Amino acid sequence: MDEDDVFKALADPTRRALLDALFAEDGQTLTALEQRLPMSRFGVMKHLKVLEAAGLVVSRKQGREKLHHLNPIPIRLIHDRWVSKYAEPWTATLSQLKRSLEEPS
Repeated sequence: MDEDDVFKALADPTRRALLDALFAEDGQTLTALEQRLPMSRFGVMKHLKVLEAAGLVVSRKQGREKLHHLNPIPIRLIHDRWVSKYAEPWTATLSQLKRSLEEPS
């Protein structure tokens, strides 16, 4: 998994919609996902391929069906690398402010 691939995959609103659909109901078939979007089956397949290449979606065969599952780990790694680093000073300051305001005088 490459961070650039994850950012590229997350940059597209259709791919984010697919991730949201899998978050709501994990383990969906291509047919189920295709019904949620106003595009062809092949368009959905192309988007799923990008998501799989980024490691955000994992698919496995179950009988005749191929089920798609959300893999939240790459998103968490992005969060830990980028968001947490920049949010830490703000959250530390806010929690310190909260403690000082709630302390009895």
